[in-house]
Amino acid sequence: MPESDPLYEGRNGDGSGNETRAALMEATYKALSEYGYADLTVERIGEEFEKSVSLIYHHYDGKDALLVDFLDTMLDRLEADIALDEHENAHVHLRALFDRVLSPSLDDERYAMISAITELRGQAPHDETYREQFTRSDRLLHDRIAEIVRRGIDQGVFRDVDPDRTAEMLLVTINGAMTERVTTTNEATVRAVRHELDEYVRLRLLDDEHS
Repeated sequence: MPESDPLYEGRNGDGSGNETRAALMEATYKALSEYGYADLTVERIGEEFEKSVSLIYHHYDGKDALLVDFLDTMLDRLEADIALDEHENAHVHLRALFDRVLSPSLDDERYAMISAITELRGQAPHDETYREQFTRSDRLLHDRIAEIVRRGIDQGVFRDVDPDRTAEMLLVTINGAMTERVTTTNEATVRAVRHELDEYVRLRLLDDEHS
């Protein structure tokens, strides 16, 4: 959407459009959490939105167009979340990233965020737009992991492995554990995966002097 769109910038240039969009994203989040994708409608999102449903239809063709924009917002939040921890030592940095994305416990807000993203990921096999969004998100996490691994190799902390192949393996494992967490009642899975990731790093990545 163009930057001059009043939903984003406000008709008077006062930022009110940003507030309106934030309110719409919050309404979408609440409605998706309550009804799930299958039973979600623009009208149900409108019930959580302080302005009229007609405003939503003015800017979005329908539910999926709005959800793609919502997904973009949620993925930005998730990407910012995994970027919070910075450590000079690559091994410490990688462990901190594991701790953040596979925390042994989640507060209600973060659990709901991951649940919403997971449900929308289920639409990706059938919708190219969703698929492109998740490809972008996975690529960002992949690149971040690969960057940490490369830095560890340069520091002499990690062995001379292929950073991209290592990142692919870790990314698939992390995504699987995150999906398992919000789609099953098996609470031990995340703890087990977190332990095995540490073992993988110790056996496959750490230089002999640091293992």
